[in-house]
Amino acid sequence: RCRWRCRALLSRPAGALRAHRGLAAGPEMHFGFQTVTEEERREKIYQVFESVAKKYDVMNDSMTLGIHRVWKDILMHKMNPSPGTLLLDVAGGTGDIAFRFINYVRSVRERQLQRKLRHHQNLSWQEIFESYQKDNLNSLGDSQVVVCDINREMLKVGKQKAQHLGYTEGLSWVLGNAEELPFDDDKFDVYTIAFGIRNVTRIDLALQEAYRVLKPGGRFLCLEFSHVSNPLLSRLYDLYSFQVIPVLGEVIAGDWKSYQYLVESIRRFPPQEELKAMIEDAGFFKVDYENLNFGIVAIHSGFKL
Repeated sequence: RCRWRCRALLSRPAGALRAHRGLAAGPEMHFGFQTVTEEERREKIYQVFESVAKKYDVMNDSMTLGIHRVWKDILMHKMNPSPGTLLLDVAGGTGDIAFRFINYVRSVRERQLQRKLRHHQNLSWQEIFESYQKDNLNSLGDSQVVVCDINREMLKVGKQKAQHLGYTEGLSWVLGNAEELPFDDDKFDVYTIAFGIRNVTRIDLALQEAYRVLKPGGRFLCLEFSHVSNPLLSRLYDLYSFQVIPVLGEVIAGDWKSYQYLVESIRRFPPQEELKAMIEDAGFFKVDYENLNFGIVAIHSGFKL
């Protein structure tokens, strides 16, 4: 592990490295608007997601009026995975990205099969039927998605959803920390983290780990709440966030404090350009971002070359 860590450290500008190290390594950190130690922050965030796991999907729909589904669809279209892609979805406990990935790849496979059959007009009905049967046995074309989450309750909810929705093929669940992933170097084609990096204690370590586990040519994609560019919308968004979301948390999940933290954590999260610089510091190239809904959320993208 020292080999890649040392190489990554040496490749960064000294000033930027000192700034991030000073920011992350100090004894005090932010938990929402509170100041806590690093260990306290880890424990508090774990408790937040343990508390909200069962109502997590319902609250996402309520807080965003269902728009989080569109944001995740946009992320998947930006990824545009092909059959054979190996995806690692970090902090993806309830399976939203994993299920979309499976659906997307199956759709691509179906279109490929239809194109193939159209080019062979002289096939008999029996041959067409057998082609479809064979394709159904391997509808993902060797694609795999590994969902990795630090929280057992979130993984439990995700597994229950997968069973209920009939997702079994090409899907696995791993308990693991984004800051120290339990995977080999150069393993995955794509790394995604959707609404999770904000809750990582050491973002710099999580980004280094993302770089480590991706294959050369692999892609990093991060979907996260960000900073609104329009001043009027920003004021309205603040009003909604602080006055409505904690109330929804209390009414739907019986948990005001957890959703108060989630709102505060968005305000503490680095703005788009700062996160872009951190991703570049981790070694990624061609880093850019796309704002959605005036920057309420942003998708950051980078490549390991």
